[in-house]
Amino acid sequence: MRLIFGLVLLLGLGLAGFAVYMAQGYFDQTKRELAAARAAQSQQVALEPVVVAREPLRYGQQITLDNLRPVLWPKDSMPEGVFQTKEELFPEGQPQFRTVLRAMEAGEPLLRVKVTDPGADAGITSRLTKGMRAFAIRVDVSSGVSGFLRPGDRVDVYWTGESQSKQVTKLIDTGIRLIAIDQIADEDTTRPVIARTVTVEASPQQVASLAQAQSSGRLSLSLVGANDDVVAEAVEVDQKALLGIEDAPEVAPEQKRICTIRTRRGSEVVEIEIPCTN
Repeated sequence: MRLIFGLVLLLGLGLAGFAVYMAQGYFDQTKRELAAARAAQSQQVALEPVVVAREPLRYGQQITLDNLRPVLWPKDSMPEGVFQTKEELFPEGQPQFRTVLRAMEAGEPLLRVKVTDPGADAGITSRLTKGMRAFAIRVDVSSGVSGFLRPGDRVDVYWTGESQSKQVTKLIDTGIRLIAIDQIADEDTTRPVIARTVTVEASPQQVASLAQAQSSGRLSLSLVGANDDVVAEAVEVDQKALLGIEDAPEVAPEQKRICTIRTRRGSEVVEIEIPCTN
């Protein structure tokens, strides 16, 4: 009997120990899962809603909510100028469409610089920065960089004309942004155009300078590289310096000789001018 009791006691102790072991393993596993969940939660990326294109959008296309959709976007990599809600995109009481200024692909966030204000078209006025003006410059194949200009490019402007009785070419403005080539304002165009006019964005003071320069001489454009941030220095070249022609020294005019004789007339001495003989 005692033997049976001892066996039962040993079996009970073994089962109890096994149960404790299993419980300890369960607790350890649960603890590890909770720690992993907390670690994953601490590393979770914060997301915020963003309006993106539902389909490819092209220049001049009018867009409404049907062309767009909301998605969650990482907060830390949010592009500048995005629309996060439909109320930001189409405020109450304003037209419920915008016009595309620059092409976008499906899934690309809608940016303020790529669309017009509500209800506006894709004309030049929608491209002007606040306080700036549009000014047209006459060009041809040579002065217009052989048709390689596109809306969105930046150019330096040179003036050629007569200054102080010399033919001079002078840099008069740098880094001016083009907003249209003839009647084309699409920055995504790749078709070369031999333009007759280009329209630039300039301040009122720049407009006055360009207008005066265009009326008194000839303007030429020089294309600035897309990644070029070097500001051009003052440049002026005159025709004589270019060809190495030196001005002849000025000769002082010969003084006219005056010959006289003195004669007495009564009590008065008078000088009379006579031809010089030597």
